[in-house]
Amino acid sequence: MKFLHFLLSIVLASATLFAAEPPPVSARSAILFDANSGKVLFKQNPDEQRPVASTQKLLTALIVAESGGLSDMVTIKESDTEVEPTKIYIRPGQQYSRLQLLHALLIKSGNDTARALARDNAGSVADFAGRMNANMRRLGGTASNFVNPNGLPADGQFSTARDMARVARAAYMNPTLRSIMKLRYYPFHFTTGKTTTLKNTNRVLRHYSFCNGMKTGYTDRSRHCLISSGSYGGKDVISVVLGGSKQKVWDESLALLSYGLGLSRAQVEKLHIPGAE
Repeated sequence: MKFLHFLLSIVLASATLFAAEPPPVSARSAILFDANSGKVLFKQNPDEQRPVASTQKLLTALIVAESGGLSDMVTIKESDTEVEPTKIYIRPGQQYSRLQLLHALLIKSGNDTARALARDNAGSVADFAGRMNANMRRLGGTASNFVNPNGLPADGQFSTARDMARVARAAYMNPTLRSIMKLRYYPFHFTTGKTTTLKNTNRVLRHYSFCNGMKTGYTDRSRHCLISSGSYGGKDVISVVLGGSKQKVWDESLALLSYGLGLSRAQVEKLHIPGAE
C-alpha cells in the first residue's frame, strides 16, 4: 500500500510525466521504442555495456519458446537447483512441462527454472550460453556476451539497452511469451500436489492495466533494471531501463511508457488497477 501511494503521488505531481518531451531518466541507460515499427522514441546511453541481471531471461525464454515442444516434460536435476537467490524450489526428480517452467521463469524470475530450461535445451548451461550469444547476433545485437541463462553475476557477462531492446521486441512478438508476460499472477502446481500463486515481480504491470510485460532484474552489479511494455489505443511501446535505483526504476519506466503511448494524466489515473498490491 505504501508503494501504491508513492507511485500515485508521482503520477499526480509530475508535470513532465505527460509532457510533449521525454521525461527525465536518472538510470544509467535507457531506450524507448515503438514495438511495431522499431522506431526509437527516446534513448540515453543505449550502447553502454553493463550487466542486465534477470532481464536477460527474456532471451532464455525466447530461445526455449522458439525451440518448440513446450508440452514436453523436463526432469529436474540436482544441478538445476544449485543456485541462489530467487528460486521456485523445484526438486530433483520432479517433472514439469517446458511451458510451466517458462511461466515460473518470466513471472517469478526463478533462477532454478532458468538452469533447468537451459540444460534441457542445450545439454548444459555453458552450451546454452553459446546459443544465447548466437541468437543475439541473429537479432542484430553486437555488444553483448552471455555466460548464464539467469543473469546472475559472472565475469564477462554484459549487454546494452539497445541490444536488450532487440530481445524485448522479439519476445513481444512471440504469442506464447506475450501471453505469459502479461500475467499478474500464476498458480504453479508442484508435482507434490502443492500449489503456490506466483506474483509477477513487475510492479508497473501489477498496478496499471496498459502495462502488459515484460521482465525485472536486480543484482548489486547491475542495480535495478526493468524492461516494460505497454499497449493503448493501437500503440505498442517497450522501454528498457538499466542501472536505476529501487524506487525510480518503476517511476521512470511508467513515465516512459506513458510518454510513448501519449497518455494524459487523467488517462493514467483511470488505467490504474484499484486495490493492486
